[in-house]
Amino acid sequence: MPPGSFGAHIVGTMHEEHDEHLADAQRAHWQEAYAAHPGMYGDSPSEPAVHAAHTFRAAGATEVLELGAGHGRDALYFARRGFRVHATDFSETALEQLRADAERAGLAGSVRTTVHDVRDPLPLPDHSVDAVFAHMLLCMALSTKEIHALTDEVRRVLRPGGTFVYTVRHTGDAHYHEGIAHGDGIFEHGGFAVHFFDRGLVDALARGWDLAGIHAFEEGELPRRLWRITQTAPR
Repeated sequence: MPPGSFGAHIVGTMHEEHDEHLADAQRAHWQEAYAAHPGMYGDSPSEPAVHAAHTFRAAGATEVLELGAGHGRDALYFARRGFRVHATDFSETALEQLRADAERAGLAGSVRTTVHDVRDPLPLPDHSVDAVFAHMLLCMALSTKEIHALTDEVRRVLRPGGTFVYTVRHTGDAHYHEGIAHGDGIFEHGGFAVHFFDRGLVDALARGWDLAGIHAFEEGELPRRLWRITQTAPR
């Protein structure tokens, strides 16, 4: 082993163990949150989902993958708009709520769910969906390396010319540098860990894509400050 490489290996292993511990803690925290507060985000779709539906429809999309769908307010909106939706989340509790709501709304035939952690490869074949939507999923407790790997997976499952709309909290947000610092731009506040994006990370994730736009907006009572990014896979 070259000089210095042993120390680097130890540090790398420690970072990986910390990331895994944080991921496990966040998964448990979200499970508890959804169990304690069913339908915690309400029934109305998010603003980014409304925008995404228009964008997807204009692009001729019919198959939509939503990452981090939670209890499904946006997934159900997409289904009501006529899309076939594959909703994923690492919380089985949240997806149970989504399935129950889809049944009650008569949308069960348009929505399917899969329990999935985005740190793992997406459970879909290459070029199998027209569009991907992720509202604040990429800015969860994911390392920069994991975010890049996930974006590569999104590109893999998108058909050529497919659209990816995602939102993230950015470094202009009031909670940036607040709470427990986990490194790599991740701060935990109120039990929820967030990876705050700077513009450099957005640009890096758009390399090899066609970046259609970056829109700044606010959401919630704080308010949270976010970017909505729209990019398309090359044809």
